[in-house]
Amino acid sequence: MYRLMGLAHAGLYRTYRTLSAERGQGTVEYVALVLLIAGLFAGVVTAAKGHDGTEIVNKLTGKIQTAISNSK
Repeated sequence: MYRLMGLAHAGLYRTYRTLSAERGQGTVEYVALVLLIAGLFAGVVTAAKGHDGTEIVNKLTGKIQTAISNSK
């Protein structure tokens, strides 16, 4: 009798854990990704305030070209 109750308890616990373990995990990851991108956009907008944007583009392309040439 105790063995049967133990097996039933283990089966229910395993089912509960499976259903609740990863529930909503994808949503949390997507929200974190959206917040990260929004923060990056806010930083770029703040850095570009008062400029036409060419200065930032020139700096970024210069850094990318330097990184590419150093990796060869």
